[in-house]
Amino acid sequence: MSMARPPRRTRPTVTVCRGCCCGNPHKHPSVDHAALLDALVTGVGSAGRVRVSTCLAACEWSNVVVVGPDPAERRAGARPIWLADVHTDDIVAGVVEWVRRGGPGIEDPPPNLERSMFSPSRRGD
Repeated sequence: MSMARPPRRTRPTVTVCRGCCCGNPHKHPSVDHAALLDALVTGVGSAGRVRVSTCLAACEWSNVVVVGPDPAERRAGARPIWLADVHTDDIVAGVVEWVRRGGPGIEDPPPNLERSMFSPSRRGD
């Protein structure tokens, strides 16, 4: 008798840029970058995945975070949302709240994130 596997639960992904500009204490000396990243990881918990990228090539918008939909929502048309100037506990709390509610494709972002949303330029344009 084989045991059926439970359905795979997918989750939003939060990608945090930590390259040349994002997370740089010289560019943003008053920001505790490590504490903000810890707050994202702890707050998101099992509701999503948090990963760190060395560069998202949007340096003019640092600190950049991208909230991506889970794969099923992506197939249904949801797209990643890019956030600029992620320097405060308030913005990090908004990201955490949104991911815990399901993220892109499931829920609209909280109002406090709307001012941070941007569309990245494409490389080579």
